[in-house]
Amino acid sequence: LLRTHAELDLTDRRAVADFFRTEKPEYVFLAAAKVGGITANSTYPADFIRDNLEIQTNVIHEAWAQGAKRLVFFGSSCVYPRECPQPIREEYLLSGPLEPTNSAYALAKIAGIEMCRAYNRQHGAKFLCVMPTNSYGPGDHYNLQNSHVLPAFIRKFHEAKVRGDSEVMIWGSGKPRREFLHADDLAEACIMLATLEDAPFARVLAAWRYPLINIGCGEDSTITELAQTIAGVVGFTGTLRYDASKPDGTPQKLLDVSRITALGWKPRIGLKEGIAATYEALLRDRMLD
Repeated sequence: LLRTHAELDLTDRRAVADFFRTEKPEYVFLAAAKVGGITANSTYPADFIRDNLEIQTNVIHEAWAQGAKRLVFFGSSCVYPRECPQPIREEYLLSGPLEPTNSAYALAKIAGIEMCRAYNRQHGAKFLCVMPTNSYGPGDHYNLQNSHVLPAFIRKFHEAKVRGDSEVMIWGSGKPRREFLHADDLAEACIMLATLEDAPFARVLAAWRYPLINIGCGEDSTITELAQTIAGVVGFTGTLRYDASKPDGTPQKLLDVSRITALGWKPRIGLKEGIAATYEALLRDRMLD
């Protein structure tokens, strides 16, 4: 049961209530959110916290009110403290200050995690929060001002190649480390979790104070390494230049994925393979014109 934003505005409480009363979904995957990279988060923090709180409140409440069996709420790895041990375990949530450039978004997501926990405790709901690492793939946003780093790099290197530029500017130092997961792998992980037998699902919910589990590949790359990989896939042969006046964001975000791998799941798509397939699809569908 899918709806586009144009068909169903999840910030509209009445519309969300009508949808749930009519469709009565048994399994709910709350992936919808207002998202963006460092620039968007820094420029529109009020929009990020307001829209995400409204989306989460409406969907989580109506899923419970209309008897959904299970709900999977998509958090974000940015909910974890800026300076926490690596790899990041689920228990590190709320153990330190957040990254300032995306704290409004992160706080909204943390509120969603707490809301799932509260509905589980008070109403006996079975709502699970997943903490995906940075996801990418076809259907992403490729606006240079608002997208995340990987899709922004694909567009930036593609356009530089088309123009014949000799260099591409990289924000920050290029030293921060990030982990990336193809959207198809993320989707398969979420379906696996949502359809676990009752006993293992209950153990996932009760593994810690909050009902959350990390989803990632367990490997990361520097921003420079990511840029070099994308440049190679796209065919850009120029040089990289760095703008040190721009923020780096969190130094490293590598998730501890031991809990989900213990359930027998692991990603299938390697980073270079996934980037190449994504770029080929973008060229085929003329999404970068």
